[in-house]
Amino acid sequence: MHNLRSNLINNNKAKIILVVLDGVGGIPNNVKTELEYAKTPNLDKLAIKSETGCHIPIIHGLTPGSGSAHLSLFGYDPMEFDIGRGVLEALGLDLEIGKNDLAIRGNFATVKEGDNGKLIVTNRRAGRIDTKTNERLTKKLSAKIKKINKYKIIFKSGIDHRFVVKIICPNKIDDTNCFIQDTDPQAEGLEPLLAKNLNSKAKALSGIVVKLISSIEAVLKDEKKANFALFRGYSTFPGVPTFQELYGIKAASITTYPMYKGIGRLVGMSPLKVNVNSIHSQVSALEKNIDKYDFFYLHIKKTDSYGEDGKFKEKVKVIEEFDKVLPKIKKLNFDVLAITGDHSTPSKMKGHSWHPVPVIIKSHNSFEGISKRFTEKECLKGNMGIFEGKYLLNLIFAHGQMLNKFGA
Repeated sequence: MHNLRSNLINNNKAKIILVVLDGVGGIPNNVKTELEYAKTPNLDKLAIKSETGCHIPIIHGLTPGSGSAHLSLFGYDPMEFDIGRGVLEALGLDLEIGKNDLAIRGNFATVKEGDNGKLIVTNRRAGRIDTKTNERLTKKLSAKIKKINKYKIIFKSGIDHRFVVKIICPNKIDDTNCFIQDTDPQAEGLEPLLAKNLNSKAKALSGIVVKLISSIEAVLKDEKKANFALFRGYSTFPGVPTFQELYGIKAASITTYPMYKGIGRLVGMSPLKVNVNSIHSQVSALEKNIDKYDFFYLHIKKTDSYGEDGKFKEKVKVIEEFDKVLPKIKKLNFDVLAITGDHSTPSKMKGHSWHPVPVIIKSHNSFEGISKRFTEKECLKGNMGIFEGKYLLNLIFAHGQMLNKFGA
């Protein structure tokens, strides 16, 4: 799809912003979804004057991870570009990933010994420890664990409970060496999974990962909360064509979490500095750089975090906070303004889901007056209907009059 789009791109340099309210979609909690409950006069006013619809991040019925859902929004087929979260987190933390490197996304977690003597996960995120605690723990691990056999180990702290491990291997590795089972069981009350190899080529490296986890457990055993680590997203550096290569446009990302900065870097977006972890600070960064780039990706994280924690009211507040700053974005007079989520994270489900995600696209070429609010039900009435997320960029570029005709 990105190759076809690249062949049709013209020289019209429309000014575009894609706002991603992470996990914004929901399902009714008692009566209403978070979007239906939120007071969003600015979003609703925009919806009335815009084209609306809903996208399916991957395909119907599949619950997406954040990486694949974002690649879909950026116009890449997520079934073709299945990129592990480890490398995205690593890039977001400014770690260089070479041909001999394996990147792993880690969660500090809390475990206890069960009745059968085996470990049980009691909190997958160690109670969402603060970043300062994370930095202390990462330094502790770095001081104690430098090598496993001939494999060099590097730890890098992230935000809250997240961190990255880079394993520097003696020889070049590829995706076939990364077929290792995630150890996160995805729910409390279960045993951590074994980092076993899922194909024969991953056997040696999975053995190193098993030893690494054991070493981490020994170092963290006396910690009250973060006494264990769960691993996800084993990955090498993938070859992904960038926005500049495909479309000749300069793109920038405005994010506050490393993974999303990482996926932006992967597709060639320049990360803009955000002084404070707040939506207001992100919009300030947008205002300061408005003349320097053609395409802006602005990512709001807390809608997803509160959805995963089952905090309905807190998720509503983040939606309302964004609504208050929306007029500042509109004043910048983008040729195309698109607002959506990468996936749905219903607080009722406490996790990502497969449900359709509402979309707004506003340009000089928009239909008007179909949806009355920016909610799941209202956007389902919109003229864009339900479409796969990988086609969103087609619609955005079309609204910016950036695509030539296809065929004779």
